[in-house]
Amino acid sequence: MHALAMRFLGHSTVRLELAGRVVLTDPVLTPLVGPLRRVGPVPEQADYADTDLVLVSHLHSDHLHLPSLRRLPPTARVVVPRGAGAWVRARGVRNVEELAPGEELRDGGLRVRGVPATHSGHRWGPRSTRGPQARAMGHLVEGAGVRVYAAGDTDLFDGMEDLATPDIALLPVWGWGPSLGPGHLDPARAAEAVRLLRPRIAVPVHWGSLAIAGLPRTPGPAGARMRRLLVEPPQEFAAHVAAGGAATKVLVTPPGAAVALPTEPVAQ
Repeated sequence: MHALAMRFLGHSTVRLELAGRVVLTDPVLTPLVGPLRRVGPVPEQADYADTDLVLVSHLHSDHLHLPSLRRLPPTARVVVPRGAGAWVRARGVRNVEELAPGEELRDGGLRVRGVPATHSGHRWGPRSTRGPQARAMGHLVEGAGVRVYAAGDTDLFDGMEDLATPDIALLPVWGWGPSLGPGHLDPARAAEAVRLLRPRIAVPVHWGSLAIAGLPRTPGPAGARMRRLLVEPPQEFAAHVAAGGAATKVLVTPPGAAVALPTEPVAQ
């Protein structure tokens, strides 16, 4: 894994350094995201100032975050789901391109393929009928002999096993609230995704970073539950993976920290 460096910046934002390029997934770089407040460390400018490529999985504001996209260097290629490009450009984001599941792009020594996801593609959620809509997706990033699957936000879907076997899978294991709606993986279902994908390494994401303002400090059961959910999902995910007997190595990484990748590939 010497060709890859990775830092979990929080929520679904991961910095990948691969094949001489810097890639950000679903960048959220600010302390605030609408009614949500960041719980973990805020990414520093050095974490994103040299970004070459941005991969946005879907239009929800905790994944396509316009203030964060505007912080990126103007040379960064911002790749959004097909159909969302004009809407994003009209809001001040430069160098926007589109990609859909089944399509590919090249960036230097990287090949990026759009893959399916099961999640609402509407900006305002599954029940809204106004505003932009574009199909949610994940990404397979390949370069220098390494393949990384960035799931975005998704539930299990037919054909997930066809993506096997990535070297690394970035898998969501929770969200930002006390419960999950449709189109999400919880720790047990994320472990089932591991069974289907058979990655060498799994990195749990989409946890421990954002919460409704004030909720973690609320007294009583609601606050206590939220505090647990900011910590426990990746550990539960790792326990489910281990119980299933998978050879996958789970690397639980605190938001803001570098992922401790092995120097040699992990045996299947």
